[in-house]
Amino acid sequence: MSWGEFSVLLAGLMPETPLGQVISTRSETDKEMLKHFTKDQHRIRRAWQSRRAGELAADPARAAMTKSFQEMCKATFGGGR
Repeated sequence: MSWGEFSVLLAGLMPETPLGQVISTRSETDKEMLKHFTKDQHRIRRAWQSRRAGELAADPARAAMTKSFQEMCKATFGGGR
């Protein structure tokens, strides 16, 4: 499967799916929403932020790709609430 095909399929995921929920949890920035996260949601978000920080520090090209992917996810899953 090509990256383009994968991206199209991923963009079509609904927020109610398990993957959509994880993406939403990982990318949430609204402080009011974060106040209502469960312990498990906070754990998922912290683990993702820690991993991402290490990866981005190691490779600037990866940082640019990650930002692009995040913007696509925000547009698709409504991360900009």
